[in-house]
Amino acid sequence: MRRVIITGPTGAIGMALIQKCIEMNTEVTAVCHHGSARIGQLPVSELVKVVECDLCEMKTLPERLQGSYDAFFHLAWACTAGEGRNDVEAQTQNIRYTMDVVDAVKRLGCECFIGAGSQAEYGRVEGSLHAMTPVFPENGYGIAKLCAGQLSRLRCGQLGIRHIWFRVLSVYGKYDGEQTMIMSSIRKMLNGEIPEYTPAQQMWDYLYSEDAARAFYLAAQKGRDGAVYCLGSGQARPLREYIGIMRDEAKPGLPLKFGAKPYADKQVMHLCADITDLQRDTGFVPETGFSEGIRKTVEWVRNRSENRNDSAL
Repeated sequence: MRRVIITGPTGAIGMALIQKCIEMNTEVTAVCHHGSARIGQLPVSELVKVVECDLCEMKTLPERLQGSYDAFFHLAWACTAGEGRNDVEAQTQNIRYTMDVVDAVKRLGCECFIGAGSQAEYGRVEGSLHAMTPVFPENGYGIAKLCAGQLSRLRCGQLGIRHIWFRVLSVYGKYDGEQTMIMSSIRKMLNGEIPEYTPAQQMWDYLYSEDAARAFYLAAQKGRDGAVYCLGSGQARPLREYIGIMRDEAKPGLPLKFGAKPYADKQVMHLCADITDLQRDTGFVPETGFSEGIRKTVEWVRNRSENRNDSAL
């Protein structure tokens, strides 16, 4: 691929995807919302161009760019956490924005649209998740993601654009959101605080952000038109085991309070991706185990904290 566009480029997957593109000598147009506080974190490279464009302005994006592109990675989404996940108006707008992106993809001459869906499209399921697993989302976020994936597939088919939809499970790594369990835990542990958790008996599937980015890149190159790929490591273990590994890396010996919090309403207790289709179609195989990935993540958080402290002196 010569040239690609990425919305939502400053998150964990987006930043890792930009780095992957640079590694592959692929030009990137990173589309950020106006005034994004994270623009300054984007890699400085002659291969990276930054364009400020809000989701509500996606119809105008082709007018701001020149030339044609090979692929469009749509990672941006509003209201992804907290009460915003059930904000009906906001989630409905997200569907509209996705459709605006698809129309922009056509006008930009992109051969492929790759969208970032979510495991929330499934609701609560026992067993591994794959494209044919029945879907029953239980919050507005999951409902909107499911609808956006299905409608964008329909529209891409009408426009002659290859369509790929990822249902992303739990991705962690550098540049992840501060509110995630992993990032908030790491920061508390590094500060010597004792984190409190639910019983943490959920079976969970975590994937390092660099692996996730590689999966997206490979799918743009080789993914099957109309495919729905579940994205995870393909392996699950109890959440408390992941937390223990984090603690051992960030602050060995720190006590942990399991059972101090109740499970959330409609808590998903089993999350594991079946990545057979993704492997068959693209050759993707996860390369970074959780111990290695969390070591890199803790190191990154520690270095950023030290740099902020130095700047304050």
